[in-house]
Amino acid sequence: MPVLAAPPARRRAWDDERLLAACRKGDQEAWAALVDQYRNLVYSIPIKMGLQEQAPDIFQAVFLELLTGLPDIREPQALAKWLIQVCYHKCLRCRVLEQRQLPLGEESETQVESAVPTLEEVLIQGQREQTVRDSLRLLSPRCERLVHMLFYESPSRPYQEIARTLGVATGSIGFIRGRCLAHLRKQLERLGFE
Repeated sequence: MPVLAAPPARRRAWDDERLLAACRKGDQEAWAALVDQYRNLVYSIPIKMGLQEQAPDIFQAVFLELLTGLPDIREPQALAKWLIQVCYHKCLRCRVLEQRQLPLGEESETQVESAVPTLEEVLIQGQREQTVRDSLRLLSPRCERLVHMLFYESPSRPYQEIARTLGVATGSIGFIRGRCLAHLRKQLERLGFE
């Protein structure tokens, strides 16, 4: 399950309204772009709720519900919020089903491990994370790739390897990183990130 894989190839830069309209018309490229744009958001919620093993099934169920509910979505700009809410409720149902399968008096490790975050907490965190992902997509391909290599890959790469991959001098990585992060900050501010 590569949740934070290398950035995908550039695709059509459409807003949610245009993506949803194209998806309603059966445009497979638009559907792939929509799923790609929101896959990390949807996967992150079951992970945060301690449902790592169920994350792929929850992911499929959320996007199946989106596919069948495409005609009913009236506010395309609220798509991220809709996905978060649907995913959160599917996670809660999954947790309830798990609890029903436990023998009486036995507590699961997930019960003891963590409390379930509220929908409001998941909404706030999910929307913040999606804003960061959206801002990354607005960077130049080189900046987006550099930020992914520096901050999203584990284990982190040495600067020499990053420089070789990008075809730049090792000594210029710090300068390029600073410029890319400044662009990212501007994009985040433009999208209302606090």
